[in-house]
Amino acid sequence: MKLGLYSVTYSGAWYRGKALTLSEIISRAKQFGFDSVEFGLKRPQASPLDLNEKDCEGIRKELSRQKVELSACASYNDFSSPIVEHREVQLHFLRAQIKLTKALGAKILRVFAAWPGITFRDGVATYDMTRRYIEAHFPDTTYLERWNFVKEGLKEAAGYAEEAGVVLALQNHAPIIRTYEDMLAFIREVDSPFVKACLDCPLLRPRDGDAEYVAQAVRDTGALQVHSHFGGEFRRDAEGQAQLIGETNYPAFVRALKDIGYEGCICYEFCHLCLDDGHQVAGIERIDEQVRLAAEYMSNVISTA
Repeated sequence: MKLGLYSVTYSGAWYRGKALTLSEIISRAKQFGFDSVEFGLKRPQASPLDLNEKDCEGIRKELSRQKVELSACASYNDFSSPIVEHREVQLHFLRAQIKLTKALGAKILRVFAAWPGITFRDGVATYDMTRRYIEAHFPDTTYLERWNFVKEGLKEAAGYAEEAGVVLALQNHAPIIRTYEDMLAFIREVDSPFVKACLDCPLLRPRDGDAEYVAQAVRDTGALQVHSHFGGEFRRDAEGQAQLIGETNYPAFVRALKDIGYEGCICYEFCHLCLDDGHQVAGIERIDEQVRLAAEYMSNVISTA
């Protein structure tokens, strides 16, 4: 199992400071002991709107030079709108992201059923508005209708993925997807070898601390599992060891991944407000601290689980 760093961590959204470039993220990953990186394919770092073939060639060379793997790329798609043009725009962007994934040298593109998005307030990102918006948006549209909009979007996207030789990894991320069983149902109904799973332990909440439930989710996903993430914040315990703050049962998750023979990547992402001890938005130095601790923590879990 490989340890990865997801670029959203250094996107400039969750801390006071600039976004790091892809080259800088590769260097951070190497510095902190990660095997790989995952690139989010949106601005300010890796949007299809901005990267050309020469840029992609340079990034591939930098990955090779630093001996860091590109484990996956990530989309931010939402297929749940009842408006046809909205869904066509999403498909167009996802198709461009599939092509960019191939150009960058990755074989996996993480996708959502319906990403709610972010807004910015005072220079930093927040989910507060968008999580309400996506549930209240188009109130005359039923949950079943939205489910089938998503399914049709994923089916069409699977065709583009097949053309490029890229696997779409559907994440068990809300909304529309409420449980890991929903993720598996979408994959089953889309019925394409180019749509597989990105099962993340924290997204099993509120049962992400329940060892048996976590293990069952991994077993049920089985060979469909091609990518994963971990998150959270960390501190050092009395012995100086990196310790997770919270109850997510990563040891049970990693043990179960080993049991099913998973050899892919688990990527760290810091994707919430980074606050200092005075409840103010912190700078990039605190992100660096968390990334370093996350690498230590998960490396230990992988080696001992």
